[in-house]
Amino acid sequence: MQTIFVMLKCLPGQAYQVADHAVEIEAVSEVHSISGQYDLMMKCYLDDGIDLGQFVVDNVQTLPGVTDTFTLIAFKAFT
Repeated sequence: MQTIFVMLKCLPGQAYQVADHAVEIEAVSEVHSISGQYDLMMKCYLDDGIDLGQFVVDNVQTLPGVTDTFTLIAFKAFT
C-alpha cells in the first residue's frame, strides 16, 4: 500500500465543493480544509503498483474547481 498526501488549490469559493467531490474517490481516505498556500489536503491510499502521478493527473487535477496540486509521498507511518 502506498500513501500520498495531495494539497489542492481551488477556485475562490469552491473548496467545499471540491472536497465533496474528492471524498467520492475510492482511494481518498480523508480530506481536510487547511490554511496557507493550499485550500485542501487529501490523504490517499493506493495499491502497490499504481502509478501515483497518473492517479493525481486523472483523478485529482480533473476535479471541478481545482487549479493546482502539490503531492507528497509518504515513506513510513509511525504509530
